[in-house]
Amino acid sequence: MSLAQAIHFRPAPEEAPSETDTCRACGGALSISACDLGATPLANAYLSGDMLDRMEPTYPLHAKVCGDCFLMQVGASETPDEIFGDYAYFSSYSEGWLKHAERYCSMIVPRLGLTGESRVIEVASNDGYLLQHFVAQGIPALGIEPAANVAQVARTRGIPTESLFFGQTTAQELASRGEAADLIVANNVLAHVPDINDFVAGFAVLLKPQGVITVEFPDVRHLLTEGQFDTIYHEHFSYLSLYSVERLFRAHGLRVFDVDSLPTHGGSLRLYACREVAAFRETPALQAHRRQERDAGIARAETYRGLQTKALEVKLGLLEFLIDCHEAGRRVAGYGAPAKGNTLLNYCGIGPELLPYTVDRSPHKQGRFLPGSRIPISAPERLFAERPDVVLILPWNLREEIAGQLKALSSEGTLLATAVPRLEIFE
Repeated sequence: MSLAQAIHFRPAPEEAPSETDTCRACGGALSISACDLGATPLANAYLSGDMLDRMEPTYPLHAKVCGDCFLMQVGASETPDEIFGDYAYFSSYSEGWLKHAERYCSMIVPRLGLTGESRVIEVASNDGYLLQHFVAQGIPALGIEPAANVAQVARTRGIPTESLFFGQTTAQELASRGEAADLIVANNVLAHVPDINDFVAGFAVLLKPQGVITVEFPDVRHLLTEGQFDTIYHEHFSYLSLYSVERLFRAHGLRVFDVDSLPTHGGSLRLYACREVAAFRETPALQAHRRQERDAGIARAETYRGLQTKALEVKLGLLEFLIDCHEAGRRVAGYGAPAKGNTLLNYCGIGPELLPYTVDRSPHKQGRFLPGSRIPISAPERLFAERPDVVLILPWNLREEIAGQLKALSSEGTLLATAVPRLEIFE
């Protein structure tokens, strides 16, 4: 029996949605099934050793698409407090992301003419990875970060940070204290909020009349065309396009006027928005991107229905590779402990028998275990001590950065591999 025959595969159903299957943005019916990944634990719910004998809660992970605004989304599983109250992701452990933040600040300060009289507010400011560059230039900044452990790191860096969940009520409280923003930054957070309308309504409260909002998020077009199904996880509620976000912003009196295409996270968008009546003009880049999305079928149901097959192809290819390594006695280890890696491993049913351990630079993950698969997480030094035959890079979007860190291994014969969008083995 072949591996493909041995794995039971049932296509995601396409029946009419139930009464609860409504779009979190516009209230339309979630009538399109994009990808059903089964039941998995929360992707960032890393385990300590004393939790290994306990049951892990799992939740259905099924990405569906609104037939009206074409926002792809998964259902809410736990409350935001449960998901983000004690978070294991710290932005400053990625060199590439730090450089991205520095480039952004170098661009946006002169573009908007920001000075010591301006005010920058970042929503989901994490550990201060970005705001530190504004503070260093004497530009007043405020971070809003709900994860208390992460916010405290930012404060130790001298970055004023509020440990709050952002929304309309939070924005009104800040506005009552005199807070108003010339620039609101929201990087990779819009997709992480279950009540997306309340979140965007908060922007409209805090933004000055001629202020600017920039939001960054992974571009759903790349997810679909390149089969990046592992970026689907419970903490990532929505999968966004210019089309869906423009419609959402318009509902709150906000207008997108420019867009940048970015290489981050496997392909992202940065949107620039303002109040509907602000002076900023639409750019040719925005008009061109609208045409590109239209031509790509971003507002057509059939565009989303091929993702399930692409996910299965990745699953079969990765399992076959790891089984072959196991039977040949080749030692395999992982690099990274990202949320996307947990989606991949749990969907594929991979545990320590095929991937004995992974490593991660963040000390907040070292010594813990991946949710679901329960693969142990070590410090990167373990790779150089044990010198495995193959290293599977789980954060494939950081492939080049990580390959550079592992040059001492690959130059001596260790093979490097990524599984998404297809299995690739390189040195």
